[in-house]
Amino acid sequence: MAREFTAQMSVYKGRWRLYVVLMNTTARWPEYSFDRAAPVPTLLERVNALSVLGFEPVPGSEWRWTEDFEGPDDPASAVMLIAAVQVRSWTGADA
Repeated sequence: MAREFTAQMSVYKGRWRLYVVLMNTTARWPEYSFDRAAPVPTLLERVNALSVLGFEPVPGSEWRWTEDFEGPDDPASAVMLIAAVQVRSWTGADA
C-alpha cells in the first residue's frame, strides 16, 4: 500500500509553490514552482505539478484552504493562503 503524505501550496517569494511534506526525514521535500503569484494555479495545473514530482491526490481527497499571518504575533500583517491535499506516491517510492 502506498504511503500517504500532505502536499501544500502557498506563495513564497512572490510565486506559488507546491511541495510534499516528508516528515521524519532529512531528505529535501519535493517542490514545484509555478513562477507566478497570480492567478492561483488551477486544479489541473496542481495535479500536473504533483505528477512531475511523482505524486497524485489520494482518491476522494479535496484541497483545503487555510490562512495564516506573515507576522504570527501581528493580526494586522498580510494574510498567507495555504492549500493542502492528501497525496500518494504513484511511483511506488517510499518518499
